[in-house]
Amino acid sequence: MTAEDATAVRTGGIGLLERAISYALGSLRLVTPPDLANPTPCQDWDLRTLLEHLADSMDALYEAVEPGQVGLDSPAGRGQDDPVAAVRQRARLLLGAWTGAEGNDPVSIAGRPLTSGIVTCTGAVEVAVHGWDVATACRAYRPIPAALAGEILPLASLVVTEQDRPARFAAPLPAVGPAPGERLLAFLGRKP
Repeated sequence: MTAEDATAVRTGGIGLLERAISYALGSLRLVTPPDLANPTPCQDWDLRTLLEHLADSMDALYEAVEPGQVGLDSPAGRGQDDPVAAVRQRARLLLGAWTGAEGNDPVSIAGRPLTSGIVTCTGAVEVAVHGWDVATACRAYRPIPAALAGEILPLASLVVTEQDRPARFAAPLPAVGPAPGERLLAFLGRKP
């Protein structure tokens, strides 16, 4: 891979992560305090727990760019009085850090080196799908935009493996329609 190719992958991953965050932030506008107790598509999680997890995920993505290494346990999102505000704050920090990054490859995740492009693309999968989870927990129909889902779908099959099921993701379901968002959600064990 040439330096130009590496830059394109890194920049493309950052752009994809930025669009996923934008979508997720739109879903946060739907959340009211009573919604925090609502169940989510994530088994055994209420919306508060999902938002705390999303804050933790964004913290990990931030660590990937700032110190360039991520540990396995980061409880920073737990116990926030306002988990919506916590996710918004972390999204701002995360976007600022990645857009100002100068290409610190590789990134170390639990001691394993990964490219920044892989990290940002994996983050985009996580953030976009949890954005959909948030909207669903608020009983709102808010599909993942087709262009975003179309780019994320092939990445999801690379970053979500059978070892991730059923602990991190449910078993894949049959897709209910041809839209990329529906296929993405079904692949990740969600019913669109």
